[in-house]
Formats: sequence, structure tokens, C-alpha cells
Amino acid sequence: MEKLNEKEKILIVVDMINGFIKEGNMKDENIANIIPNVVDIAQKFQKENNPIIFIKDAHTLESIEFKKFPVHCLKGTSESQIVDELEEYVVPELTYEKNATSARENKKLMKDIERMKALKEIVITGCCTDICILNLAIGLINYFDEKNINIQITVPRNAVDTFNSDSHNKDEYNDISLKLMKQAGINITEVY
Repeated sequence: MEKLNEKEKILIVVDMINGFIKEGNMKDENIANIIPNVVDIAQKFQKENNPIIFIKDAHTLESIEFKKFPVHCLKGTSESQIVDELEEYVVPELTYEKNATSARENKKLMKDIERMKALKEIVITGCCTDICILNLAIGLINYFDEKNINIQITVPRNAVDTFNSDSHNKDEYNDISLKLMKQAGINITEVY
């Protein structure tokens, strides 16, 4: 996208990919419930000609993350692809792969954010609230604090979600992670 450095707002859509929603070891089909809300926000950003960044897991079989989580979202598979409902908003130059739970570790993403000198707000949506969203949002706010850069980070409650399992109550983990982000200075809204 031309003139990225002049943009005041960006939307970051995290891990809205098949491997967390539609197929594979880590899927939770209930996460699909936030897709319409993410689409609404993406439409607003597109209409205002503001950048939409997509982050997606793209692991190799050697990924150390598989010591903590089952094998998921292997690079080049359908699991690592953005869900069809959001595909029309994807700009390849603004799509970043990650091999960790935090996209903050992607050097190209951070270089692109650093060159956005007019940036005032980052809106973060997607999944999983307590893992990839939490790690990115707190990582970014700590980065901006360290550099004395005043950028608001907003996380709309209706556009993030996490998985449910016997040992992972999604309502509890969503609530805790949103509270932790709010405590860190992240703007938690009901909608955006």
C-alpha cells in the first residue's frame, strides 16, 4: 500500500485462518462467530482507505511451539490460509506469517509499523484472545512505551475470541486476558 507512513490507523487481523476455525488440531468452529464483526471493522477500514494487516500462523514441522501445542497451521497448507470470508480484504504485502504466539516477533511487521510515523491507533481483532492477541497487544504497548511513542491500541471485545476445551474455558480466558490488556493500558471496547 502506497504512503503507509502517512496512515493514522491500522487494523491487525490475527490468525483468522482455517486451522483455528475450520479444520485441524486447534480448530474451534465457535470462533467463526466473530467473523461478521471482523468483516464489519475491515469494511470500515477499507472504506477509509486505512491499511488492514493480516497475521497468520505458518509453522514448519520443526516448530518448537509444538512442544506446547499440537501440530497446527503448517506453512503452505489450507490450515494456514485466511478464512474465505476475509479473503477480499487481504493485501499480500500486508500479510505476515509467524512461527510464535506473538506477531510482535515478526521483524518485517515491526519495520512496517515503525515507518508509520503518523500512526495514532492500532485496532487488533482475531484469535486467540488469551494467546496471540494478548501477546501482540501487550508486546506492542510495551514497545511503544519503551520508545515514548503515543499510539493507542484498541481491542474490540466482539471481534476477538478464543477456543474452548475441557481445560480451557473460553469465557474465563477471554475475560482474564481482556482485563490484563486493559490493565496494561490497552483500550478495550465492546465494539468498534
